[in-house]
Amino acid sequence: SQHYNLSTALRQSWTGLFTFTFILQAPLVLLGLHPAVIAFVFGFNLVWQFWIHTETIGKMWGWFEFIFNTPSHHRVHHATNPRYLDANYAGTLIIWDRMFGTFVEELEEDRPRYGIVKNIGTFNPLKVAFHEWIGMFK
Repeated sequence: SQHYNLSTALRQSWTGLFTFTFILQAPLVLLGLHPAVIAFVFGFNLVWQFWIHTETIGKMWGWFEFIFNTPSHHRVHHATNPRYLDANYAGTLIIWDRMFGTFVEELEEDRPRYGIVKNIGTFNPLKVAFHEWIGMFK
């Protein structure tokens, strides 16, 4: 979306059915995690992701911003500004981005612009779902 609001959080990929991404969770089960725990964590992450899709909330408390993914951090993730590309991948804990060098702070003087680097200009659900796949195969 070129707009950043709570409806942006509601879009979820349905193409995982074709790519068998659930196989990526198999090692967690093999390590002894109960499938219900994995499902709970997945659900918690979806709920967390919902509330951070807003421009209404600015910066939060320093300690909270240091540990958790916040609206400010997630705006950077969705931004197409060159300095914000490929940053802030966190679902819930931003500390992973800090540890792996993918953290970028949102700057007041460089407000995020949303969308994708080359917007596709359509609302066709098939084109939206598969345009990147087509680009990769080309």
